[in-house]
Amino acid sequence: MATTAIRKVSRLAATAHRAAAVASFSTTATTRRHSILQTASYSTINNNNTPLNSFPPTPRSQLFDRINVVQNCARCHVASYSTATSAEVVDEKYVPNDVVLYQYQACPFCNKVKAFLEYNDVPYKIVEVNPMNKKEIKWSDYKKVPILMVDGEQMVDSSEIIDKMYQRMHPDSVSEDEETQKWRRWVDNHLVHVLSPNIYRSPSEALESFDYITSHGNFSFTEKLVAKYGGAAAMYFVSKKLKKRHNITDERKALYEAAETWVYALAGRQYLGGSEPNLADLAVFGVLRPIRDLKSGKDMVANTHIGEWFARMESQMKPNRGMTNKGA
Repeated sequence: MATTAIRKVSRLAATAHRAAAVASFSTTATTRRHSILQTASYSTINNNNTPLNSFPPTPRSQLFDRINVVQNCARCHVASYSTATSAEVVDEKYVPNDVVLYQYQACPFCNKVKAFLEYNDVPYKIVEVNPMNKKEIKWSDYKKVPILMVDGEQMVDSSEIIDKMYQRMHPDSVSEDEETQKWRRWVDNHLVHVLSPNIYRSPSEALESFDYITSHGNFSFTEKLVAKYGGAAAMYFVSKKLKKRHNITDERKALYEAAETWVYALAGRQYLGGSEPNLADLAVFGVLRPIRDLKSGKDMVANTHIGEWFARMESQMKPNRGMTNKGA
């Protein structure tokens, strides 16, 4: 009698084993199921060291109930594991739907924001602002550029714009290290003040910097002439005041010293951020970018060691994917 019962249990166990193999979902689930089946059907000793064949054989219906429980648990385990894995793998990157930058093409602060957007591959539209009447931003209480509209929200001040956008893109990131903060402050408090006296050093250089007006912006022919010559003349005189205010005696010397100061800060690294640019790299590159093809920028590259770093930064920029708007 006992032998017959054992044979029935063995046949049921074999059937359970085949069912378990067919219902296998994952290595982990299979291992757990086999463990339970072995405990139910193949073990010969229970926790009290009593031979299991001394008990009545397990009815067929109960054994299959156990198998169904194991299979259902395995399915739940696989489903839960898949859901958790998907949540961990999927990294939802913040991508705004509509970004519009109100700018002057030659503005260092505007170019700082553009460098950040392009490095992070954020598509944006451009509205070129007439520097004489600023009609394109009359809707705003803030009368300076850059102004960045992000899904209808107005952001102002280049450093604050970058901070807000960076935080949205990296909500779990830690605060900037002290080195990055130090050089971002250096850009805003020193480097940008060296640029204007160099860009507008002479009437011819001032006009060179405003040449973009003739091909950018939704301006009439008369507005372009007024903006180019009026803007160049105004900035030529403004630059003289800035030169005096910031105690700059030799414009080019101050520019070269600033460039070499930055190269020295790199300390042999590709970027201040190491193998990848950080926010300080983007700030320096951004404010220097509008002068790169002007006489002042060409002189800077020819007389300092900043050229290689600048070229590496240019290679990191991603095109704006053609999303431009030259009018308001």
